[in-house]
Formats: sequence, C-alpha cells, structure tokens
Amino acid sequence: MDNETKTAPPQDLAPAARQIAGLLDAVPDTRLSAPTPCPGVTVSALLAHIGGLATAFRDAAHKELGATTDTAPSVEGMVLADGWRDTLPRALDEMVTAWRSPDAWRGMTRAGSVDLPGEVAGMVALNELVLHGWDLARSTGQPFRAEEAHLDSTLALLADLGDSPPAGSPFGPPVPVPDDAPLLDRAVARSGRRPDWQPGD
Repeated sequence: MDNETKTAPPQDLAPAARQIAGLLDAVPDTRLSAPTPCPGVTVSALLAHIGGLATAFRDAAHKELGATTDTAPSVEGMVLADGWRDTLPRALDEMVTAWRSPDAWRGMTRAGSVDLPGEVAGMVALNELVLHGWDLARSTGQPFRAEEAHLDSTLALLADLGDSPPAGSPFGPPVPVPDDAPLLDRAVARSGRRPDWQPGD
C-alpha cells in the first residue's frame, strides 16, 4: 500500500451526521409542519431534503453518477417518506461511510447536477450537514453542537461565495454579526440565516 492510499480523508463527516441523527428522536410528529430558518420550508420538508442529500452525496462519493447526483438541490415541496425515523439514520451512516474512503475525495464527481472535484463535493456535503443540523435543532428547540474544524470548513466554503450569492444559490446574503461572535453564529450568518432565529419569527 503506497503513501497516497494511506492518506486519510480531509474531514470525517461522522460527528455532523451523528448530531442530526441524535436530534430525530425529539422531533414529534406535531412539529413536522413547523417552520424552519429556511423561509417557506417546514421541518418535514427539511428532513426529506436531508435524506435526499445523504443519498446523493453517498453516490457522489462512490462516483455512481445518475438520478440522485443529477438533480438540482431543492427543499421546498419535498415529501417526507413513511419510516423516516429508521431510513434517515441509515442514509446518514451510508453517506459517512462513503466519504471515509480517500478515493471519494479524489478526481471529479457530481452533486446537485454540478460537476466538481471530489474534495469540493466532500466539503459541500459537510456544509450541508452542519447547516441543516442547525436548522433542525433550532426548529425543534434542541441544542446544537458542531466541531470547530467543521465550522471552520463551513465558514471558508461560504466565504468563497462572497457577499452576493449567485442567482439560484441556496444561500442568502450574509447576515451581519459582530466580529467576535461565536464561530457557529458566524457560520450560520454567512449562509444568510439569522443566528438568533426562533420558531414564530
């Protein structure tokens, strides 16, 4: 085995995926129609989106390009399938396992109908887990934790978009926060979300 094969992936997505999985038991059915920090998106649609992105990024890691990787990302109008409490954790586990392979981070792949380097796709996958984990926690009144390295990666990825995300971007213009705001608040704000958002806002 050569040195390149031994190289570990740049990031382990497991902590971010576990954070989401750990929130699911405290999401009652009565909260599925509740709002999230994403305008017009319910908790149910958010959970459906998380399941879809987990499958898409699993396939992107394996370079198995097709329907799941060729579909543009969307949250609005997504329908949560029955049995999601069982299927969603499995989908997240499969995504994590796929991105633990160093090969997933090499070469080109596709996600959300966009061709991009594997390393970039992996960082986008991590970004999705971090931000939507925060969305789910905030929508259901639960605490949220993220690793500092994951927040650094999310903030760096979003900073590359500049202050005016392109048309069709899933992110809004950055929300102003103090320079000394917590790292989580800065990452969330950079995505166009209000760090102080609460249900009912």
